Amino acid sequence: MNRSQALKLLTECTGDDIWSIEYCRMRHVPEAWINELRDAYESGFDSNNQTIYYRNEVVNQFEGIRDVDLAGKIGQLLKVNVRRIVQQQNSRTGVVREIREAIEEGDF
Repeated sequence: MNRSQALKLLTECTGDDIWSIEYCRMRHVPEAWINELRDAYESGFDSNNQTIYYRNEVVNQFEGIRDVDLAGKIGQLLKVNVRRIVQQQNSRTGVVREIREAIEEGDF
């Protein structure tokens, strides 16, 4: 994956979404990354942010890739110190934001 493709994918990452395997392939996420990052997730129903929606429907389980994990792989590819960012941030959205900022600022 080249830098341009990686940055394009990173712009889609929010930190809050789970991408379906189909969507990952459609967006040309490397198959090795898909195999490494794919997992099955279960909805929690204590609060709305624990509930998984797919095509505007609540689902109990969903197989896919968390976009925060994809952002981490992109950061590693572009030589960002993702480990440091993850240790310093307390939210998935914060991790994605900091990875973007590190790339924009050249802070590797």
